[in-house]
Amino acid sequence: MEKVKDFTVSAGLTLIELLVTLSVASILLAVAAPGYRVFVQDSQLITQINHFSSAMMLAKNEAIIRNGPTSICPSTNGTGCTGGTVWSNGWIVFADADGDGIVGAGEEIIQVGSALTGGNTLTSNGARVTFSASGFSLGFNATFSLCDSRGVAASKVLVLSNQGRVRHETGTGACS
Repeated sequence: MEKVKDFTVSAGLTLIELLVTLSVASILLAVAAPGYRVFVQDSQLITQINHFSSAMMLAKNEAIIRNGPTSICPSTNGTGCTGGTVWSNGWIVFADADGDGIVGAGEEIIQVGSALTGGNTLTSNGARVTFSASGFSLGFNATFSLCDSRGVAASKVLVLSNQGRVRHETGTGACS
């Protein structure tokens, strides 16, 4: 007697296997998607506050290097200060030889900061900061609040002291 070997080939998934896989995938996606959105929003705020903080420290360092006043102020066109307390549309760092906070003839613009993305807002209680040759910002201590659609709880704050020291806080911003 001859023995016949039985070879069966599976051609794919059964309907039940497919439904179970799709159910598990949809549950994982439902759990992960909101967390990913928060992660992206937090990353954007951190990047933006660090970028602004770097511009502030650039202004301080340039004042020390140049042995003269350097200012940072809000700007929409990258060539002059707009005044006001809204910094979301951009800012400029410039050598402010006369210390008046206005870009005058012969005063070099060192850096132009671009407008914030994502509908985020950056506001402060001051229209400019001027650092002296010592690196101090006497009379220009300020609090800068960076906010997104989530409001105060997720806000990032940059606090500048009269000595030119910068510190960061989270969740204490003045968001409107």
